[in-house]
Amino acid sequence: MFAAYKYGLACFCITSLLWGKNTEAAPTRLQKILEAKEIRVCIWPDYYGITFRNPKTRSLSGIDIDLSSELAKDLSVSLKYVDSSFPQLIDNLLENHCDIAMHAVGVTPVRAEKIAFTQAYLRSDIFAITTKSGTSIKNWDDIDKLGRVIVVQAGTLMEPVMQQTLKQAKLVSVKPPTTREQEVESGRADAFMTDYPYSRRMLETTDWARLVTPPQTFHLTDYAYAVAPGDKSLLDKVNVFIGQIKKDGRLLTIAKKYKLEPIVAKD
Repeated sequence: MFAAYKYGLACFCITSLLWGKNTEAAPTRLQKILEAKEIRVCIWPDYYGITFRNPKTRSLSGIDIDLSSELAKDLSVSLKYVDSSFPQLIDNLLENHCDIAMHAVGVTPVRAEKIAFTQAYLRSDIFAITTKSGTSIKNWDDIDKLGRVIVVQAGTLMEPVMQQTLKQAKLVSVKPPTTREQEVESGRADAFMTDYPYSRRMLETTDWARLVTPPQTFHLTDYAYAVAPGDKSLLDKVNVFIGQIKKDGRLLTIAKKYKLEPIVAKD
């Protein structure tokens, strides 16, 4: 009987130890970042004013380069940038290639089903870019007409919006190495659809682009940062960070630096 008691006690102790080991809380995403002293930030290096890599100097600039640096400082960690794009966005987060995507990610229903978004920090409408010499598109009403060819970049939020909007014009989605600019400048397309930051690139760096602005709000989109779903530790921390930079003026100051103050989300 005593032997049976000892056997039962031993089993209980072993089971208790195993149970305790199995239920030990795994480190959160935020804890891993703090322990590694590094945050991995996905960027799209072709996003002018947001996360743009200068093709000559290879240096990075833009509002989210500055803001990611501010976030890293607040966390007391170093920064590691991971090149990404909108078509790669979801996979890069779900496959743990980066901790957070910080390249003005448009909040769309399709994306929100798969990844988690912070509160908005920018908010942009959609614009059209055509050529100064072109006569087919003089104003916004000329976009959706028979015979027009309108270009969007595959994977961007403009793609589903224009798929639903255009009734008469032909929509073409392009992927690298083909670019929206090439299609319009060559005359193969009449215009391409983009957002406020990218429209600034075209106006500031080319001599052929002309901006076509909607006469009223067309399709406002919140821009936020994105993380993999499930673990809210990093999401909550970044939401606090966004609230702080809105309140202390860092967001507006950095937005002004890149001429993006018209699209700052103040709420």
